[in-house]
Amino acid sequence: MRARSFAAALLAAGLIAAAANPAYAQAQGQGSGQGQGQGGDTPGQRGNRVVQPYIEVGQIVSAELSPGDDVVTFTQVAVGVDINVQGRNSGAAVSVRYERNIGYGDDSVDTNTISGVARGTLALVPNTLSLEAGALASRSRIDAGGGTTANPLVREDAESRIYSFYAGPSLNTRVGDVDVQGVARVGYNRFEADDALVTQAGNTIDVFDDSVTYLGQLRAGVSPGEVLPVGLAVTAGGFQEDIGNLDQRVRDLFVRGDVTLPVSRTLALVAGAGYEDVEISSRDAVRDANGVPVIGSDGRFVTDPNAPRRIAFDVDGLLWDVGVLWRPSSRTSLQASVGRRYDSTTYYGTFTYVPSQRSAFAVAAYDGVSGVGGTLNNALAGLSSDFEAIRNPVTGDFGGLVSGTEGQALIGGVGSTRSAAFRGRGVRASYQRTMGRTVAALGAGYDRRTFIAAAGTVLAPVNGLTDESYYVIGGLTRQIGQDANITTNAYVNWFNAAGNNNDVTAMGASAAYNQSITQRLVGRAAIAVDYFDSEFTAQDFAFATALVGLRYNF
Repeated sequence: MRARSFAAALLAAGLIAAAANPAYAQAQGQGSGQGQGQGGDTPGQRGNRVVQPYIEVGQIVSAELSPGDDVVTFTQVAVGVDINVQGRNSGAAVSVRYERNIGYGDDSVDTNTISGVARGTLALVPNTLSLEAGALASRSRIDAGGGTTANPLVREDAESRIYSFYAGPSLNTRVGDVDVQGVARVGYNRFEADDALVTQAGNTIDVFDDSVTYLGQLRAGVSPGEVLPVGLAVTAGGFQEDIGNLDQRVRDLFVRGDVTLPVSRTLALVAGAGYEDVEISSRDAVRDANGVPVIGSDGRFVTDPNAPRRIAFDVDGLLWDVGVLWRPSSRTSLQASVGRRYDSTTYYGTFTYVPSQRSAFAVAAYDGVSGVGGTLNNALAGLSSDFEAIRNPVTGDFGGLVSGTEGQALIGGVGSTRSAAFRGRGVRASYQRTMGRTVAALGAGYDRRTFIAAAGTVLAPVNGLTDESYYVIGGLTRQIGQDANITTNAYVNWFNAAGNNNDVTAMGASAAYNQSITQRLVGRAAIAVDYFDSEFTAQDFAFATALVGLRYNF
């Protein structure tokens, strides 16, 4: 799927709610201030209804500080729109941007980039049935081991592009004393690089190409005190991801029952048990007369669709977990569980603390089996439909951090992009705070992926290998008077791929000054410094970039 198709998906994911939202029409023409689409600027708004299209023109100078000393100059032209429309039962947030960099000379930088994030909820039947959608378009830098890091202005031969989209209905209703919740969604994910990565040793690293995901779940239950002193629930669901590389398939089906025992007004114990059937399979690569896997023109292994499936992981039987629910107030919530799933111990949970509209904190621990696409779709689905995207003030890239009213954030990079399915475990946290004229947001996380592949196939060498990544992303905006603001962003990403000489460290910081010249015209100046230490190459890379430009808000 081409980039322009994902740009349409980004807009559709948000407008799917906005188009039917009464607040949408009222929001037209109200955005006259500086939009969040570039470096955390504050959009003109009334309440929480913003529709802010814009166009930007800037001149950029990028200097290579290490290992060389090249300096390139180019013009950046960008158009975009930021939308945040919230109604009683529907809501949408969109930040999408198209950018064209026009270079000069034989070694010029000429790139086209679409980036953004969108999340929308449209109430089909108020308080009962809704349609949800989300989309992501971003770019990153790919290195040995298939790891990705945040991408500032890097060379095109190191750039990769990430796209993700999902949509589906959700149900929340009541039948007598029984609460019924359900969700169904379909997603598509794509990772684009010019070729599959080839290491210095000449070994091909099979990176993720694309996948389609399917998820469905239905839950019926009664709350404590409705029928019995304890709460009872039954849940059935399934997840499947079809990965393009080697026709891999991840299938996870389950049915379970849960009991909730109140201990006090704010605390309850929970326990559940059920049956699961989890299978991961693939087909082997086509092999030549010498038994060597055949690699196609795109640098990826060629797959025979008629070859028999090879089972990499097959577990069916009992699943169980026990945990606590703690909700001392409407502002604080904790859910934590430990149990057994996927034939081993599992931990997961969430904690949110939103003491006021000015502050929010959230932590989530996760554990599941999927491919890269499943991880992307789950991150999008967990994002609130009320947020503002925080972007790099020089490149305009969306690095994964948002500022939202519920303390929820899509944070961190994709991590490992190996094509093999995996069991992913980790934790991510986000914090945001408004302090007078200053708005700050911080995200951090840890992701661990243990890969699963069938014996005797071309993916067998990665079976049991583990890739790890740690990341921290931050952004801060400070309003200066009525007509100016300063924004800063920073990130650090550590990636460790299984094997030797596969570590990557990426870090950077940026700052921008935005000054209103007229009601709609804004002058901009920004500077950024980025550093990459990758064992994939013999040398480290460091860049300094400066921008001067204008932005017009329509």
